[in-house]
Amino acid sequence: MTQAEREHENEKEKDKEREKDKEKEQRGVKRPIVPPAVPEPLQEQIQTNFVVVIHPGSQSLRIGRATDTLPVTVPHVVARRHKLPSQSRYEDPRLIREGLNRPESGEQRQNGLKMVDQAIWSKKMSNGARRTPVSAEQARVYNRQIRPAVLDPNSRLKWTNTTHQPEYLVGDEALHVNPTDCYSIHWPICRGQLNVHSGPGGSLSAVLADVETIWSHAVQKLLEIPLKDLKYYRCILLVPDIYNRQHVKEVVNMLLVKMGFSAIVVHQESVCATFGSGLSSACVVDVGDQKTSVCCVEDGVSHRNSRLCLAYGGSDVTRCFFWLMQRAGFPYRECQLTNRLDCMLLQQLKETFCHLDQDICGMQDHEFRSRFPDSPVLLYQLRLGDEKLQAPMALFYPAAFGIVGQKMTTLQHRSQGDPEDPHDEHYLLSTQSKQDQSSRAMERKGLPKPPGFEGESSSQGGDPSERGSHAQEELGHSQADCLVGGTDPEETPSVLLSRKSAITQFEGKALGLDKAVLHSIDCCASDETKRKMYSSILVVGGGLLFHGAQEFLQHRILNKMPPSFRRLVENVEVITRPKDMDPRLTAWKGGAVLACLDTTQELWIHQREWHRFGARMLRERAAFVW
Repeated sequence: MTQAEREHENEKEKDKEREKDKEKEQRGVKRPIVPPAVPEPLQEQIQTNFVVVIHPGSQSLRIGRATDTLPVTVPHVVARRHKLPSQSRYEDPRLIREGLNRPESGEQRQNGLKMVDQAIWSKKMSNGARRTPVSAEQARVYNRQIRPAVLDPNSRLKWTNTTHQPEYLVGDEALHVNPTDCYSIHWPICRGQLNVHSGPGGSLSAVLADVETIWSHAVQKLLEIPLKDLKYYRCILLVPDIYNRQHVKEVVNMLLVKMGFSAIVVHQESVCATFGSGLSSACVVDVGDQKTSVCCVEDGVSHRNSRLCLAYGGSDVTRCFFWLMQRAGFPYRECQLTNRLDCMLLQQLKETFCHLDQDICGMQDHEFRSRFPDSPVLLYQLRLGDEKLQAPMALFYPAAFGIVGQKMTTLQHRSQGDPEDPHDEHYLLSTQSKQDQSSRAMERKGLPKPPGFEGESSSQGGDPSERGSHAQEELGHSQADCLVGGTDPEETPSVLLSRKSAITQFEGKALGLDKAVLHSIDCCASDETKRKMYSSILVVGGGLLFHGAQEFLQHRILNKMPPSFRRLVENVEVITRPKDMDPRLTAWKGGAVLACLDTTQELWIHQREWHRFGARMLRERAAFVW
């Protein structure tokens, strides 16, 4: 053996010894739960035309490739054929909800409408004049005399053809299934969560099957992607700001395992809305069909303490408008809230007639058509006064919805724990509090702390700025300080109980939209952040698409914001159509933008990783604190 070869062999042995020494040094140090070395080419160039962006809503599903200019919008509904001839027909209600038939509901509704009327009369029009009082009785006398005119004896609309007895129908086909056919109608998402209930088809597995059916149909028929090719596609899923962890986990499992996408990114609607509108920071107000969520987003991060979800939305305004029209002698007297086609007509009337413009006053005459399958096309005359303004104002005075005994406001609660993910935030907080107790005990004894004692457990599981040492900060400014679970081990049970009752009391309140915005901004940590949020209030979703909504909300915020901020904030800006885009598509567009960002590379959860580690991957890879 030559001298050079000997030296080469010695170098190899020294390298091996160094590696062994490093392993000895690292022994005892807490390792990450998920090994960072996963055999996936993390820096590969992702083709955005192979990324599908999914934004599921209570009423509509928006889905499309990240390269598409606009998504495909489908009614988020499925009709399933009965398996047995004797099976009774079932339909998830759309405009009817729990809490409307209580004895106090009518009284609460009247009190809410009185508050709405007071607000209308107290504000002058832009020319300084007072509004002309209009009585519903005047409209009623006229409307009761109206009889519809027949425009066409045949509407030329047909019920969905079910002679070939398809197992299921999706979207518009499901909406136009004849009520006499043996089909049940299911809306799998309700108020932003999976629509789990005690009725037929309300189990978690049944609801997930409905979601899979609708999404698979949309991918196959509307995006023209064969399901067998989904292994070449990735998926970006938008979830509510206040999400149900179990539901998100199940949906991710469905997308990766059952539908077969190769990888997924899960992100929040509010953050995607800021991406879609091109804003770095904003207080995002998302008014949907059945829920309204408010959240402050700064530099792509949703402030956990500022998140609020209100259990009302556009469908509640539709129902309120129907009540007001009935009071004014609505000429279509056969209209029923239990009839799905009538619900669609009422929604159309709300979108056409309602507004938030205080300058429009007095009686106005309108007309509308009813066009139903196997029926003539009828033309109705309709006279309305302030009803068109009162209905959308109920978003600011939700007592007018007449909902009693329901949880109307939801805060972000801590995870209740998941057996698949033992090293969750409970683990981090408990280990942190044990270290705090030990350090306090050592301080009392006058002992020095061992080096590296603080924060060692916090380094586990990712970026310490989002977890670990900052977990307390993430979980606990303002109202979120009292999230159930308690962060101080020395707190007495009575203190925890009072905190819990304070949360229950707060969540029982129905906050108006303007008060919810003020509350959300007030929960931000610094005055500088609050100033940013007042300067940029972004309204998305389809529930506030009324003429005059921007000026109306701006005026309400200006009048109610704390006086100290009026000097700091140059102007309160409410943005309702960012980049002249339909606000219903803003969040989806943000998901498409997210697919193109380089920083998204580290957020992908691959199918192999999900099979191996399960829900732990959501905590490791989600862009928000899971």
